[in-house]
Amino acid sequence: MNPELKRSILIDNYKNPKNKGLIDDDSYIKINTNNESCIDELDFMIKIEDNIIKDIRFDGEACAISTSTASVMIKTLIGKTVDEALKIIENYQNMIDEKEYDDIILEEAIIYNDIYKQPNRKKCALLPWNGIKDALVSFKNRE
Repeated sequence: MNPELKRSILIDNYKNPKNKGLIDDDSYIKINTNNESCIDELDFMIKIEDNIIKDIRFDGEACAISTSTASVMIKTLIGKTVDEALKIIENYQNMIDEKEYDDIILEEAIIYNDIYKQPNRKKCALLPWNGIKDALVSFKNRE
């Protein structure tokens, strides 16, 4: 994917993020994520029914990378089973950490495949994914 297309997707997801804004619904799992080294702090709500991610919402204050990553992640994970989502998250984390990964299952999240070139942005790119992973693992442990 060429750099200009990547940048365009990133900017669009930053300026027009998917599912931004929390709702009042106790059927969602709620989590808070933050980076101690910057101002990024995002709250997430995830709804899981019959082991399928039905919805993810978020809000908070974060940089362009964290915000756009949250939006792309939401589009990638909604409709997936918990296990499918965990596999996608693992591959995404591997990509960010320069380990072996399956680029096909990452869908649009592949736009962050060269974020490793900016080590100080890795935490930004991982923040939403780590938070949702924690929520999914917690959900699985309650089953």
